[in-house]
Amino acid sequence: MNASRPLIRTASAVTALGLCGLTLAGCGLSGGGKEENGKLNVVASFYPMQFLAQQIGGEHVEVESLTKPGTEPHDLELSPRQTARLSEAGLVVYLKGLQPAVDEGVQQAEPEHVAEATSFTELEKHGGEVHGEDGHGEDHGHDHSAGGGQGGDPHVWLDPVRYAEIARGVGDKLAKADPAHRSAYRKNASDLRKRLLALDEEYRSGLKTKKTDTFITTHAAFGYLAERYRLHEAAVTGVDPDAEPSGARMKELHKIAKADDVDTVFFESSASDRTAKTLAGDLNLKTGVLSPVETVEKGQDYFSVMRRNLISLRTALGAG
Repeated sequence: MNASRPLIRTASAVTALGLCGLTLAGCGLSGGGKEENGKLNVVASFYPMQFLAQQIGGEHVEVESLTKPGTEPHDLELSPRQTARLSEAGLVVYLKGLQPAVDEGVQQAEPEHVAEATSFTELEKHGGEVHGEDGHGEDHGHDHSAGGGQGGDPHVWLDPVRYAEIARGVGDKLAKADPAHRSAYRKNASDLRKRLLALDEEYRSGLKTKKTDTFITTHAAFGYLAERYRLHEAAVTGVDPDAEPSGARMKELHKIAKADDVDTVFFESSASDRTAKTLAGDLNLKTGVLSPVETVEKGQDYFSVMRRNLISLRTALGAG
């Protein structure tokens, strides 16, 4: 271990805190991770973690997100002030392995209370193709892995059942960080879990009559969703949204689209549709939007976007 690392970390934290007047009060905190209004200060890494904290924390928390609306979460860089907020927070809610800057910032800030999402569920490794439970025979880039961000696919919130597991964990961490409101946090977490499991039933029912189980996406963000609902995700690129597709991969997708009667090539609303339109044009297919729910537009939330995704999938798979 580099002996100078603790000194660098301490200096960095002091610099960051200096932007807040060198005191917790200068940042609007009264100490102990509480805001001046008595609410627990929660810092969330990006929207899916923010949503959990808000839904479970309710009126007893003030939640701020490190990732602003419309910002690509994978590309986040933390400012000194944001690093300071991590050290001051009553609870930090984040997902290890998705945003390297946040992983480093949490390690540097060493907050007292942390809810790390992958510690509450099991991650898997997903590649360019993901098969559901009844599959297509062979296993392509699909491997079970322990939680904790050990190289697994981080897009776990797109499976409502796994997201419900994370909700329970966040509720427990909120109760530990703010014992005075333990019962409220646990009730809110239970209520949210019920809503998520109801959403799971909506997906199961809505996709029951599908004519094909294959969908093509430009980014392999939907591996957990595909597995949960016995679908086959064929992605242009892997889990990394910035990767460029190879010529061999595009040829393979041509074969998959024809063999599995694919109707639509999906792209993300916040990303370029160029690749999707190129592939769709070559095969005379339609294009559509499937959101990874990494960020949401004003007036939307996790449930509304997931239900919109369900409608898109039902249409593309011939279930609606």
